[in-house]
Amino acid sequence: MTLFEEPFYTFRFADDRRVPRFHLEGVQVGRRVCVYQIDPGTGEQGRVLAEAVVGTGGWVDLPEPIIVRAGDVFVAVPQTP
Repeated sequence: MTLFEEPFYTFRFADDRRVPRFHLEGVQVGRRVCVYQIDPGTGEQGRVLAEAVVGTGGWVDLPEPIIVRAGDVFVAVPQTP
């Protein structure tokens, strides 16, 4: 039994990159996911960057790649079924 588990997945970046897809361990195939921008200084949730569906093997293919800069943070939040 896990003592504590976040209901979301946090992604932090040390360099600039283009993110067309990402992996979510343990999330059921077909579950909707919302991706939010996070302020790296305050941790406050910002705007919705994308919405997608978890595919085979936990991979989430985004409808449009997210462009991130060094220091950017986003979270992927699986929606309740």
